Amino acid sequence: MAIFVLALALAAPVFARLSEGWFGLAPCELCLWQRAPYWAAATLALAAALRPAAARWLLAGAALAAATSAMLGAFHLGVEFRWWPSPLAGCAAPQATGATVEELMRGMAAAPTKPCDEPAYLIPGLPLSMAAMNTIYGVALALVALRASLQGRRP
Repeated sequence: MAIFVLALALAAPVFARLSEGWFGLAPCELCLWQRAPYWAAATLALAAALRPAAARWLLAGAALAAATSAMLGAFHLGVEFRWWPSPLAGCAAPQATGATVEELMRGMAAAPTKPCDEPAYLIPGLPLSMAAMNTIYGVALALVALRASLQGRRP
């Protein structure tokens, strides 16, 4: 079961990265933050596979990591719906500041940025942004990992 959780945890950030190239989706700063907990969940699941004696607690940690990504996704949804602003400076749309062209050029980001309140949709016509899909996936993975951790519990 730990290997299954490992595969599912790795699938999320890998798919997100591939969607940038295949579908041209640009991630915002909150999108990138949502990926980190999956790497933690994958690491904990790998440790659970290698250390069966501690698998119960390691898989519970993987569940917590996946739930963290889901919570970040839910927070991101609130930013997309404009219920609240993002506290991250990188989430704001770039502002033109400066009087001359040289000043404007110096003020530009090194790489293009995407505002966090602009949803990225993977499937045309489906009203689920990548943040919404991550929230659903994170909750599902957390439940799978939690169930796996409880399977080893003794009565």
